[in-house]
Amino acid sequence: MAYVRRNFKIKEKIKAYKFLMQEFNLKMSAAQKWIDRKRVYLNGEILQKKNIDLLGNLEVIFFKPEPKGIKPIFETENFAIFDKPNGILVHPNKLSEEYSLNDEIKFLYGMEANAVHRIDKETSGLVLVAKNKKSEIELKNLFEKKEIKKEYLAIVKGEINKNMIIDASLKSNDPSSIIRIKAHVSDIGQKAITRVEPIKFDKIKNRTLVIAKPLTGRTHQIRAHMFHVKHSIVGDPIYGIDEIESDLFLSDKMSKEKREKITGAKRLMLHANFLSFTYKNLEYNIKSISNFKEKYFE
Repeated sequence: MAYVRRNFKIKEKIKAYKFLMQEFNLKMSAAQKWIDRKRVYLNGEILQKKNIDLLGNLEVIFFKPEPKGIKPIFETENFAIFDKPNGILVHPNKLSEEYSLNDEIKFLYGMEANAVHRIDKETSGLVLVAKNKKSEIELKNLFEKKEIKKEYLAIVKGEINKNMIIDASLKSNDPSSIIRIKAHVSDIGQKAITRVEPIKFDKIKNRTLVIAKPLTGRTHQIRAHMFHVKHSIVGDPIYGIDEIESDLFLSDKMSKEKREKITGAKRLMLHANFLSFTYKNLEYNIKSISNFKEKYFE
């Protein structure tokens, strides 16, 4: 279990943040963040104040990494790059989540290490990880300036025989949709641009292998854009199928066999294949070591 609970009996008064700093070897900012995130309980109630004196029964919920052995494919003193398998979250999205790539990140590099960006659980491929707060800020700044280039491989439905630019703003949390995480093309959405380059068409299966280059970084951007141009990604359980079926999938009520029948595959055919950026005056061009293309298309 990634998040665990630990109980303490506090017999002598001590400031909440000081206790957390001493017991868990935290910096003051991290101790305060634990309290802000409502992970500290005093005598059965959520602790609201960082500077309060503790006395009595204390319960702390904290992240304890339990790695499964995924190693980075590339690393430097300041960052690492993982080739994430399909079906694994980058970061737990709820306290009950049992495993994520975060388990490997924190285990290898400490609690201050973090993924600089995220890819969907359903998406496989490259994830950039900062080993410390300073490099996290610097690398995130590169993303914000669009100085980190990303390329994805995707297998999409139908034939695409020429390059295309998909320029369609996206908006999430559409009240008309029962799938709140789904992104929708909308005039009032955020600017989103994706470049798509076809590689090979499979006439028998009526599928095209493409390179997708997101020029902006919106949630589900490639998935929503491919659906928008009527070339949904094969295996997508959210875009291109009935929302009632999507809800069944998201509720873990859909079998792999039914998913394959409805979407065309047992997994989302989207893979983060390439990262390119310059950091501390050095250029990095990192390609996935996965055999995605050979396994799923050829």
